[in-house]
Amino acid sequence: MNAATTKARAAAPRLRGLAPVIARDARLVVLGSFPGEASLRAQQYYGHPRNQFWALLGAIWGVDLRGLDYAERLAELRRRRVGLWDLYASCRREGSLDQAIEAARVNDLARLRRLAPGLVRVAHNGGESARASARLRALGLETLRLPSSSPANASWSFARKLEVWRAAFQGAGL
Repeated sequence: MNAATTKARAAAPRLRGLAPVIARDARLVVLGSFPGEASLRAQQYYGHPRNQFWALLGAIWGVDLRGLDYAERLAELRRRRVGLWDLYASCRREGSLDQAIEAARVNDLARLRRLAPGLVRVAHNGGESARASARLRALGLETLRLPSSSPANASWSFARKLEVWRAAFQGAGL
């Protein structure tokens, strides 16, 4: 990286993530890394139209989540005892790729236990989130790395992702 690129990244504004969406009775939390540009603009988890997150959960549950507005999607997650959050509370990043995340501040992951005392599993949505596995296991939580739902993860077909995601949700009784 050259000096101009380093200086530009250091001057980039600090981005703030989204608030957790976790009901008190949640049994599983899907932990992403940090919202992409489209999600931050929309102030919605998995707001990029090509991200497969909502399609994956919809296929698991037999519900057209993409056909619902965002508030209804979140209500469906809460009803099914699934929460959403991200590893990072804030960072600097150009674009939406995890590889571009710099100066990241990790969320207070111990807060998961306070938000959802009966939580049993954290499913990491991709490799960047999975960096927190040891911290979460130290809190007594099961962790599982899922293939990323991001459109950048084109090496996995939707069907292959669905198989792994479905097993994770069934393993948590969801």
